[in-house]
Amino acid sequence: MTFSIVARCAATGMIGCAVTTSSISVGSRCSHARAGLGAALTQHRTDPRLGPQALDLLAGGADPETALQTIARSAPGIDYRQLALIDKEGRTACFHGAAIASTHGHATTEGALALGNILRSDEVPEAMIAGFGARPEEPLAERLLMALEAGEKAGGEWRQLKSAALLVVHETSFPLVDLREDFDAQPLVKLRFLWELYRPQAQPYLDRALRPESMPGVA
Repeated sequence: MTFSIVARCAATGMIGCAVTTSSISVGSRCSHARAGLGAALTQHRTDPRLGPQALDLLAGGADPETALQTIARSAPGIDYRQLALIDKEGRTACFHGAAIASTHGHATTEGALALGNILRSDEVPEAMIAGFGARPEEPLAERLLMALEAGEKAGGEWRQLKSAALLVVHETSFPLVDLREDFDAQPLVKLRFLWELYRPQAQPYLDRALRPESMPGVA
């Protein structure tokens, strides 16, 4: 009941993921990222423990494929899970559990991987990759959101979407972008609204954290 994407910006080194689904609060359960390391998605009967576990394996020196193979050998209920992982080099890997009965799949391009389950069409992941690549000059967060919008236009999932999340990390221990719509009849419309408001403020918010003296008179 989810479609999503992990990606890295080759120009900046930013890493992120975006996800939308027909259940509430997807951002609190499915998307995970660490600056300078990678991003992970865990979905379909989601086990939120698996995202941090995948990132820990990257931190320990594993490549994405090895990390997911390690998880697949030991995680409980793994046959029901769908996972995606990208590292700081832009290498990707994914896992589809054998018990996922709905239409599901993934698509890749350099530095990005899109996947989904309970899809209306197996063309959705390819459409997401096309959306992600449509305007490469845009910042990573914009391209991730464009990928979700393209996936919805290509059919999305069978159930009504209810939540969406956009997460991008870069150079600091806290996210550069962490936007969520936890419950709405049109979560991608609302997430687009949040991003359009946040986009011009992303750098000022970063400056307030790292260089407060450069922001006189701003609370």
